[in-house]
Amino acid sequence: MLELTGIHHAAIICSDYPASRRFYVEILGLRVIAETWRASRQSWKLDLQLPDGAGIELFAFPNPPLRPTYPEARGLRHLAFRVPDLDAAVAYLKSRQIQVEPIRQDSITSKRFTFFTDPDELPLELYEDR
Repeated sequence: MLELTGIHHAAIICSDYPASRRFYVEILGLRVIAETWRASRQSWKLDLQLPDGAGIELFAFPNPPLRPTYPEARGLRHLAFRVPDLDAAVAYLKSRQIQVEPIRQDSITSKRFTFFTDPDELPLELYEDR
């Protein structure tokens, strides 16, 4: 039996590296582990870490293709972050001029959640974990 122990990282390709770097580091508060310019690919790779150790690899390639549809494209549907206080998290994002969808309640777990997007309109979820 394969023993999975958690998510190691998610990889995201952005179109505007400075805007996405600012969003994930300054607004979401992820810690920078490494920032690498890969000359052979003319691209940046930014390794970020969440407090629980999970990571995000942010890639910036020249002219990446657009996401085919929103949000039901094949592949990653969205990335969800756990938060202890959803109301506080939403207030913080709104104070940074980030549009946030209305808070909903998961019909299965009864937990509250909402969605917002990164600079490339990648859907991100906040899921209240208390």
